[in-house]
Amino acid sequence: MTANILEMRSITMEFPGVKALDAVDFAVARGEIHALVGENGAGKSTLMKVLSGVYPHGSYSGRILVDGTEMAFKDIRHSEAAGVAIIHQELALVSQLSIAENIFLGNERTRARLVDWQETNQQAMALMERVGLIEDPETPVAALGVGKQQLVEIAKALAKQVRLLILDEPTAALNQDDSDSLMALLRELRGQGITSILISHKLNEVLAVADTITVLRDGHTIETLEVDGTVTEDRIIKGMVGRDLDHRFPPRLEPAIGEVFFDIEDWSVDHPTISGRQVVRGASLRVRRGEIVGLAGLMGAGRTELAMSVFGHSYGRNIRGTIRKDGAPVPVSTVPQAIDAGIAYVSEDRKQLGLILDEDIRRNLTLANLSAVSRHAVIDTHAEVVAAEELRTRLTVKAPTVFQKVGNLSGGNQQKVVLGKWIFTAPDLLILDEPTRGIDVGAKYEIYLIIQELAAEGKGVLVISSELPELLGLCDRIYAMSQGRITGELAAADATQEALMRLMTRGANPAEVTGE
Repeated sequence: MTANILEMRSITMEFPGVKALDAVDFAVARGEIHALVGENGAGKSTLMKVLSGVYPHGSYSGRILVDGTEMAFKDIRHSEAAGVAIIHQELALVSQLSIAENIFLGNERTRARLVDWQETNQQAMALMERVGLIEDPETPVAALGVGKQQLVEIAKALAKQVRLLILDEPTAALNQDDSDSLMALLRELRGQGITSILISHKLNEVLAVADTITVLRDGHTIETLEVDGTVTEDRIIKGMVGRDLDHRFPPRLEPAIGEVFFDIEDWSVDHPTISGRQVVRGASLRVRRGEIVGLAGLMGAGRTELAMSVFGHSYGRNIRGTIRKDGAPVPVSTVPQAIDAGIAYVSEDRKQLGLILDEDIRRNLTLANLSAVSRHAVIDTHAEVVAAEELRTRLTVKAPTVFQKVGNLSGGNQQKVVLGKWIFTAPDLLILDEPTRGIDVGAKYEIYLIIQELAAEGKGVLVISSELPELLGLCDRIYAMSQGRITGELAAADATQEALMRLMTRGANPAEVTGE
């Protein structure tokens, strides 16, 4: 038996107009946690889709060896039969089915050609115990949080006798506690002899859990590093982007901050389905022209609910309070009204709420302001292409043309398209909800540059982020929220992670907030 459970040799994969992988070599030792890192578009997910049979043998060139035996996986079932399982960032669970049903979906426990429910639930409970999931196996997956759904996916992989587990951005949507628990589980699985490949942009997690790190850049293998205590985040970043990032945030000239032009006053929002529960309570904040304002808070603090309710009452009910622009109240009870008031909102969920993935860059960029590329209610195709190309160039969206399907872009480039869509509406205030979630350090830097350019044009920018260093490095002023309330604000010069955390954990009485 070879020391390496996996060897991928000279893997090359091409799409129309793009060489995603160019003679990539990748080897994983048995029983290790091996991290695969790189910028968005570096080829990480493509390489793992080749390994797992999503891209079948024949669609790429090169060789795959598992336990020294050459493999030609024709689909996912074929790779799973060899002990290889992949968990994608978008979980492949059926929310209406139970935990047990999901764990054995396509791999049912049967007797006399009928599902043996007693055996299904018993085996599910054993697997759930193995991954630390304490729930009734008959609980619908829809009732679980994202962290527990990740555990269901891992239990599902274990049910298939997995030996090589691939996790693609498993903590992108998790809070810190769930992320820590998942990393601890990977260590436990390593102790049980299961090898893991971890794709992640969170380099602190990579360094905390990985034994080995392989860096991809522009479809090439750059280097493989042994995690021995000397490898730092800056060292990994240098390999990922091909240069040192002395500053994670672009230098900013003295900002030309003007007068307050946007006020939210005494804003309250009720939960859309739970009677008597308030998710935002009496929130007030202001934004000046040319200012980047941060909004910090723990999960459930009400930041997204506040932003969505301001943007055309997109969330919640019984919304009350006042919004003023340049001192005068403005109506924002519908999305068109909010857009007319000069407000734009970039959702934290770009794939579900920000983009039409099956459409091209052109259509996505112009979608929020079709009147600007129309004549007599008919879209002027030439004007649409010209406008889209100008935005693509300005935002440095990496794609051969504006006719490239958005679903085929990397996460960082998708985020630029979402930003471009709302920039095209010529807003005065941009609300950016987790604008760099799930994208790499290089793409983050480019997004930060765009945000700074928007502020330099005199626009106000409100940034919601769960990454305190991001808010501290980017913003002129930061508000904190806790349990639906604004609990304080700090100027950039006075803000620290510790000071923000104190404000983020200072809330109203929980019973008061929930109406219990």
